[in-house]
Amino acid sequence: MVTISELTSDVRRGMIPAHVYNDADIFALERDRLFAKSWVFLAHESEVAKPGDYVVRRIVNDSFIVVRDEDGVVRVLFNMCLHRGMQVCRAEVGNASHFRCPYHGWSYKNDGRLIGLPFHGDAYGGEKGIAKKGQTLLPAPAVDTYRGLVFACLDENAPPLRDYLGDFAFYLDFYVNQSAAGIELRGPQRWRIKANWKIGAENFCGDSYHTPQTHTSVVEVGLFGEPKASKRKEGALYFAGAGGGTTYKLPQGVDFDEGLRYVGYPDEMIENTKRSWSPEQQDLIGRDGFMVSAATVFPNLSFVHNWPQVNADGLVRPFISLRQWQPVSESETEVLSWFAVDADAPEYFKEESYKAYIMCFGSSGMFEQDDVENWVSITSTAKGAMGRRLRLNSRMGLALDDSVISSKPESFSGPGTSYVGYGEHNQRRWLAFWSDYLDRGEDRDSANGHAQALAATDGGEHR
Repeated sequence: MVTISELTSDVRRGMIPAHVYNDADIFALERDRLFAKSWVFLAHESEVAKPGDYVVRRIVNDSFIVVRDEDGVVRVLFNMCLHRGMQVCRAEVGNASHFRCPYHGWSYKNDGRLIGLPFHGDAYGGEKGIAKKGQTLLPAPAVDTYRGLVFACLDENAPPLRDYLGDFAFYLDFYVNQSAAGIELRGPQRWRIKANWKIGAENFCGDSYHTPQTHTSVVEVGLFGEPKASKRKEGALYFAGAGGGTTYKLPQGVDFDEGLRYVGYPDEMIENTKRSWSPEQQDLIGRDGFMVSAATVFPNLSFVHNWPQVNADGLVRPFISLRQWQPVSESETEVLSWFAVDADAPEYFKEESYKAYIMCFGSSGMFEQDDVENWVSITSTAKGAMGRRLRLNSRMGLALDDSVISSKPESFSGPGTSYVGYGEHNQRRWLAFWSDYLDRGEDRDSANGHAQALAATDGGEHR
């Protein structure tokens, strides 16, 4: 029988045992060693804008209420009554000053405090039997935010979120910091697919190679003005900190303003980005000519930035989507898909950007349909006995002697490592993080483990 260390050794050299995409034992390790130790996105503060606003989200099997309490503090509370374990909130979204357990009626303020216990005196002898004071719904062990993005970690010893993100924060700002107002979200749309959660995360992390095949029809129907899907190879792949992504190469000679206009941003939004983005962030677009596209923050939060034509006159509008690949089992994923837009954007832009989003992504989007067909097929085929024999070749961009074939960009202002041309550098980096978590026993320190993963990837390819 192959050990975990032998399996992850294969993964690190870019030869992936196919069965990892549909294996109950691997999924159990992911639950216990990866999702129990990683920072996982739960919500955005705009989803709980007013006191009492809440959404219910989960980390694998753990359900959490993300709620803004009466004092305006965003809290993450384990959705389980202290009495007999019933979920105290069964609606996915709403506004409530209190949560009342439907089983026996114990009730809690929206800050988590136990304030109602039916027949307290008769059943328990009052405070002598059980003290209400000091009893609260169990808070998530660690909660932190970045520009309104709310993350939780099941490990109380988790490093600060900003340290976990590392240099990926440089790229994250392109999606969530286009103005001082931040972003607002619509959604999420939620649906389930018969596919392993890792496939979507890897795909958005750096797979430009699939575009000319999987998404050819999107270009052929005129959704994008570019003549060939294969133009994606001119963009750069980057990986820094806890994530990586793809960029698109802008037409030669455009400056920062022209680059943003090219993808459909109006001038008033361009001025806001100049006040929000650092000179280096602006140089990535204006000097280097790269526009951010898809990306993934380890383990399961992805972003996409794209700019289709939204009417017959050729009007181009960009959109941003947040995507979460929420594991249900080794062979099923719940997809959460949000439309994100700068809160200060003009109303006409918000409407046109939303139209661009639903054309491309969301449950009925053209890209979505293309991608899921592939992912379901991979998951289904990985289940059998032959999947334990096959090692999938994920060594694109490397020669047989491990030398890197892809080229470095002549100029690239972002941190981390970057390559131009097709390559699976980012997928290997992402899977190296995955391997580091699986290799670790539950008694290992998560902060040190993540630091080791960062150090290993910052220096070059995992081999």
